[in-house]
Formats: sequence, C-alpha cells, structure tokens
Amino acid sequence: MRNLINILDLSIGEIDSLIECASDIMENPERYSSECRGRIMGALFFEPSTRTRLSFTSAMMSLGGSVLGFDQAGSSSVAKGETVADTVRMVSAYTDIIAMRHPKEGAPIVASEVSEVPIINAGDGGHFHPTQTLTDLFTIKKKVGRFDNITVGICGDLKYGRTVHSLISALARYEGVRFVLISPRELAIPDYVKSEFLREGAYSEVCDLEEAIPSLDILYMTRIQGERFEDKAEYERLKDSYILSHSKLAGAKPTLSILHPLPRVNEIDVDVDSDPRAHYFDQARYGRYIRMALILKLLATKGVDDNRARGETVPNMRCTNPHCISKTERGIKKLFSDGKCIYCDQSAKKDS
Repeated sequence: MRNLINILDLSIGEIDSLIECASDIMENPERYSSECRGRIMGALFFEPSTRTRLSFTSAMMSLGGSVLGFDQAGSSSVAKGETVADTVRMVSAYTDIIAMRHPKEGAPIVASEVSEVPIINAGDGGHFHPTQTLTDLFTIKKKVGRFDNITVGICGDLKYGRTVHSLISALARYEGVRFVLISPRELAIPDYVKSEFLREGAYSEVCDLEEAIPSLDILYMTRIQGERFEDKAEYERLKDSYILSHSKLAGAKPTLSILHPLPRVNEIDVDVDSDPRAHYFDQARYGRYIRMALILKLLATKGVDDNRARGETVPNMRCTNPHCISKTERGIKKLFSDGKCIYCDQSAKKDS
C-alpha cells in the first residue's frame, strides 16, 4: 500500500509520470470517466477547505467513483472525543482511499499507521500540503515549461505556509533553482526547512517585494494565515504586509508567472486578474486533474512497503511544537529522530 504524506514520498520520475497522466486526462477526459467505478474515497476534512476538498471530490467523481466524509470536525465523532486513529480505522473500513486534512501537524502520519487504505495528506497544519505542490508543479510545467534554472519568489507567510514548505522541498531537487524568500522577519521560513531543503547560496531572504520582482520567473504569493497565529494582535499587524498590484508589476519580466494556492484575501489586487501573467485560477483548475492522476496511481499500487524511516522513544524528550499531533492524540508513541519529532519535523527538547 502506498501513501502520500510528504511530496518527497514521490521521486522526480513519479512526479513527471503524474504530470504526464494529468495532461492526458485534460485532453481525453472520457478515457478516464469510469476508471474508479465502484470505488469510494473518504474525504476527512477536520478544518475548513474549499478548493482542496471540492477538487478531490470532483476528481473522484470524474473518475466514476463516489465520495463520503465530512468537511468539519464538529460534524464527526471527533466532537465526542474520538481520536484521529480511531476515526481513520473506521473510515478505512468503508472506503478504498482517504484524503485527509487536519489542523494538527503530523496527523496524516498517525492515520497512515492504522489505515487499511492509502492515505493522502490534504494538508496538516503548517507542515505539508503535497497535493497542492503537485498542482503547483503541474502549473509551472504548463506555464514555464521546466523546473530547472528558474528563480522563484515566494512571498507572504513563509512560517506557517504549508504550501510554501512543500513547494520548496520539491523544487530544491532540481538543478539551478534559486529562491527569493520575501516575508516580514516574524514570518520567515522555519529553520528546519532551511536546513533540510535550501542549499547555501541558492536562496536569499528579503523584505521588499517590489525590489525582488524584476529577477523572478515565478512569483508565488501567499496569504497571511490568521488561523495559525497564537497572537491575533500580531496577525492584525502583519496581515497587509504585501499587496500585489498591477503597478508593482511594471518592472517584472513579460514571461513572469504569478501563482497563488488560494484563497486570497487582499494580497493580490483584483486588477492583477486580467494580467496575462496571472495564472492562479488556472492553477486551481489544474488541481482536479493532478489529483485524478494521483488517485489512479495510489489505487493501482499493490504490494508496496511504504514504511518510512521511524524514530525512537527517548526518555524525557518532548516535542516543542504546540501544533503537533503528538500533543493531543491519545495512545501514540512520542517518537524522535536526530533531535526532531517525527510527526512535525520540529525540534525536540529533553527535560532535565
């Protein structure tokens, strides 16, 4: 059985194959319209979602399958105190594949340990969002034509932005990719992302969006994510840090591609929507096709041992991330590897 928890679970060759399949689906939808007839997808969305949830539903239905699930934790037995593991155990008995979003980082790992069917991480807190990254890569392939030798500007919430973390980890595997990381200091990229995925000299960190734009091949805008902030006053102070307008694009390359995982709040003015370089609504549309390709791949994979490297229990060690699933999920082992929690990849601390 094969799961998708982290974009790095897929090799470059597998990503290329998924993009090729998604392109064929776009051109020949009728060829795939009954591929999942009789199959059921569980859509477990423990926090709000529009594009991801609906694109997964549309993807499965377009393949001839059906969907069951919930779109908020309050409408499930989680409201009664049921654990993630128990919810997934039950749903995996009724379905053939599960797409899952959860506000706690590492929840899909817990799910993958107990599920009888493939688990797709549809976003876990501020951690990873691999299917959004597949959507981003598909869009880049369509609009730019390559993944190597490009300069990618990523602007906004780089601290909590799970789409950002997944995209960096994916693109960092290609030759000649340079990142320009644009954020307020308070929302800078986490150290674990830097240390694991960013090569020295292959990135710069800046605060000024307009200064960065002329050098970019891709500008990936993100919203400031109010739901991730502990301090709402800090969110109010930072929420309008970057607003992309048509006038700010005056010095940009004519071949620039402007992407955004959506939803946007006010970080891209509507006057940018008509710019031929704005591709974020195409990007959302492409998500349906790449998720169709992914569902087909995971359902067709048989007999694959998908156990990733696991950590070990360490006496008196605890995860320092308040948003980690290990803080709330009952009955799971607290596991660590190289001083980091295996659920959320953030640093752990040993109590004296």
